[in-house]
Amino acid sequence: MADIDVLTSLIEPEAKALGFALVRVKLFGGEGDRTLQIMAERPDTRQLNIDDCAALSRRISEKFDILEAAGRDPIDEAYRLEVSSPGIDRPLTRLQDFADWAGHEARLSLAEPQDGRKQLTGPLKGIDGETIVIDVNKHGEMRVAFANIHSAKLVMTDRLIAATAPLSAEGADSIQVEGQD
Repeated sequence: MADIDVLTSLIEPEAKALGFALVRVKLFGGEGDRTLQIMAERPDTRQLNIDDCAALSRRISEKFDILEAAGRDPIDEAYRLEVSSPGIDRPLTRLQDFADWAGHEARLSLAEPQDGRKQLTGPLKGIDGETIVIDVNKHGEMRVAFANIHSAKLVMTDRLIAATAPLSAEGADSIQVEGQD
């Protein structure tokens, strides 16, 4: 399987060229069913619209086609390319994400247990150097090394929904109920 660090190093400049911040690059699925998932955002809005996704997808496809033609295909098997915004209950992949989303509830999965726990859920308090501070529900404040985070994501709450409301509804589908005008 392709090296995720190599893929990230190829994809990140393409995202930056469009003014986007790369949130996550993930390759998953079994043989014949691989998906290359790329999440990015506009730094000013923390969102990506459909046109942004299409533009990034084209840039990545063009770059990978050039590499393949030169005999340096970064993924040597068939795969689907999926480009999206991180969404409301976004993954937290960068240290700065834990500071940016302080005050919001998150679920952290640890690589190694800490205080007998591998799963932590509660409001993020922020970061202290390379350490994430979280107020774990029914346990209290815990400090976790960023290197010990296996995966993390925001938990859907009313506060999070309000904080991530689109700045513009342009391009959103309208819902039409049959029988109503």
